[in-house]
Amino acid sequence: MSNPVNSKSCIHPHPTHQELPWYAVQTRSRHEKLVAHQLETRGLSHFLPIVVESHRWSDRRKRVEVPLFPGYVFVRAVESNEGRVEVLRTHGVVRFVGSSPTGTAIPDTEIESVRTLVSGDVPWNSYPFLKTGQRVRIRGGAIDGLEGILLRRDGEDRLVVSIDAIQRSLSISIKGYDLEAM
Repeated sequence: MSNPVNSKSCIHPHPTHQELPWYAVQTRSRHEKLVAHQLETRGLSHFLPIVVESHRWSDRRKRVEVPLFPGYVFVRAVESNEGRVEVLRTHGVVRFVGSSPTGTAIPDTEIESVRTLVSGDVPWNSYPFLKTGQRVRIRGGAIDGLEGILLRRDGEDRLVVSIDAIQRSLSISIKGYDLEAM
């Protein structure tokens, strides 16, 4: 999603739930707002980041509120089976997201960062998720199309280009370059 016209978020904290961890739940397609509403009626803290986009049809333009992360809602959930079942019984919830069936807790700082970005008057764009060790390609500039492995060294993103046959590599700083996952 690039160039959102405006953004806001829908977060409903409940004081008794502030110490609970955040989890992402996957929702059925286009059920994010319904899930958020149902979690609210059940008294569960949730966060549904919403952005306002300008959509254009052949006969008109309209500002539309859409989820920042389609298919996902964040919820503070009790780490017991009963707490998880309460969330999973919410109409439209498919599953907890994570490496195990019980989901992976999301640090408060990550949720707060997203909330700050969507609620602030700061321009931003969606960016593909890239992780260290992933194969990437540079887009634009003098080294457009260069491929390698993304590396982080001393807080700096670098691209490692290797020649396997001779087991040699080169590393360059990629500050200021756009990357795409391969």
